[in-house]
Amino acid sequence: MTTIKDVAKYANVSVATVSRVLNQKGYVSKEAEKNVTAAIDALNYKPNAIARTLYHKTSGMIGLLIPDIANPFFPELARSIEDVALKKGYTVVLCNTDSELGKEQQYVRALQQKYVDGLILATGSGSYEHYHSLDLPVVALDRFISKDIPTVVSDNKNGARTATMHLIEQGCRFIAHLRGPKGLAPADDRYEGFKEVVEESGIAHIIVETGFHIEKAEDEVQRLLKQHPSVDGIFAGSDVTAAGAMKAAHTLKLDIPSRIQIVGFDGILFGDMLVPSLTTVQQPIVEMGERSVELLVQLIEKKPLLSYRHELPTTMKLRGTTKGSGIDDKT
Repeated sequence: MTTIKDVAKYANVSVATVSRVLNQKGYVSKEAEKNVTAAIDALNYKPNAIARTLYHKTSGMIGLLIPDIANPFFPELARSIEDVALKKGYTVVLCNTDSELGKEQQYVRALQQKYVDGLILATGSGSYEHYHSLDLPVVALDRFISKDIPTVVSDNKNGARTATMHLIEQGCRFIAHLRGPKGLAPADDRYEGFKEVVEESGIAHIIVETGFHIEKAEDEVQRLLKQHPSVDGIFAGSDVTAAGAMKAAHTLKLDIPSRIQIVGFDGILFGDMLVPSLTTVQQPIVEMGERSVELLVQLIEKKPLLSYRHELPTTMKLRGTTKGSGIDDKT
């Protein structure tokens, strides 16, 4: 394996001169720089990435923390982040926290030891005090951490309002909301949007806490529909829980959408693969990922930010689990 000493000998310069050329620090004559570059090419020298990371205290890596890799929303989000990061010269390290604070903190410590250049947080622990003391650029994605940390979210509340109004417009008179985790801002906003519409409209409603888990949603919806057979509409806090609701309806032999109508939230790809395909509020997943990387790179490069809160509009995707059909409406 070619070493830096081999390069120095080939170029007839000192090891220190080769190091200055590689790190672009310190004075090097044009002739010496030309000789070193020629030597690197001739010997096919590959600088030691670990050594360079230790020298610069930077790695060209971005840490992405997500709460649940089993939820298809987060791999889609991670893919959009990875695509943009690579174009900007960064690789992405994916960390699945399982919404556990201890696991999350362990990942952050490990990433710091690797001199990661910044963090994108889509974690669900709900405890963020430890990020304020980090000497590291941080962007929050699909979560609110602090007014001092740049945040990228979709318009969850208005998306929920649109979903609930759609169910009412399609004739639903008793609507259940499958609520996401309490204390999690996106879930809370979707709950608030739902509550506003049903209370403004005087529509009978019921709240069922399912988190964002398909199995729990299936079990809870089966129980709900047996106890309240007049429920004719469901607004699920995620596409995953909407799929659980669909499974429950099929088990109870309730036709979708003639007997019960269902709307999800997220707009992930698998919703279009369900039978019938899922009507949903689509988050701008690609744009959210792109925006978060752009903001983080600006922080890494110490460029000023024009705004710290970026709330992106959602889109209503009308498919087979509701009776309505037509052109998508921006919310």
